[in-house]
Amino acid sequence: MKKVAIQGIKGSYHHEVAIDYFGDKIELLEFMSFDEVAYSVLNENCNSGIMAIENSIAGSIIPNYALIDELNLKIIGEHYININHQLMAMQGTKIKDLEIVASHPMALLQCKDFFKKYPKITLVEDRDTAEVACRIQRDKIKNMGAIASVSASKLYSLNILSKDIQTIKNNETRFVILSKKILENDVKNNKASIKFSLSHRTGSLSIILNILKDCNLNLTKIQSLPIIEIPWKYSFFIDTTYNLNADLQKALKLIKERSESLKILGIYKTNIND
Repeated sequence: MKKVAIQGIKGSYHHEVAIDYFGDKIELLEFMSFDEVAYSVLNENCNSGIMAIENSIAGSIIPNYALIDELNLKIIGEHYININHQLMAMQGTKIKDLEIVASHPMALLQCKDFFKKYPKITLVEDRDTAEVACRIQRDKIKNMGAIASVSASKLYSLNILSKDIQTIKNNETRFVILSKKILENDVKNNKASIKFSLSHRTGSLSIILNILKDCNLNLTKIQSLPIIEIPWKYSFFIDTTYNLNADLQKALKLIKERSESLKILGIYKTNIND
């Protein structure tokens, strides 16, 4: 049975991705931090790890880019889900009874406008959406609410007080599937994630972008991260889709020639149109 590491517990959005991507015949390894997920993959305690990497409202999760890079993990797939946040509490509890609502910081950020109507509620950052829901039921906390998924409310028998409270209703998160080793070349692969660094020479980034264009690659994401050891110098992480493997290989060769360093983080199949 495939072992899959997630950040959070059953009922979390990472759990939902695990089931969507791998099916329900998996052994779930639950961790409260992304670092623990990453090291579980690195130490081969699991076959794959699942990690949120960006959200359509809150943007990129920068530390996760650095974590993947630092541990030399490989992206072997991706999965997108709509994030629909529910406000939930113990059966019989009303919104007016809530003194605290706790959830993952990203969930709180995505729902902050909703709580402007309830200034008496204190928002508290926590480690995981589903873990808060589980704790409320386990400890019978009547004055506390959680922001979590519909599946969490069912799993932990909580009542949904308000549905879909995220500020922007079309709220999508991209998750990457991690492994210690890169996948063998597959004809179905059509997306690559790479990292490169450049000199401060004028136009160095535009040269790379033109390579992508000339090789018929479509840039879908670009993210810069500082190189810690060298002040004011940056690495660039990009995602690009392609139709022909030959185009990708040509682009990688040219980028390697024109950059100070090049690292392939993963070559895999996108599911954005699935």
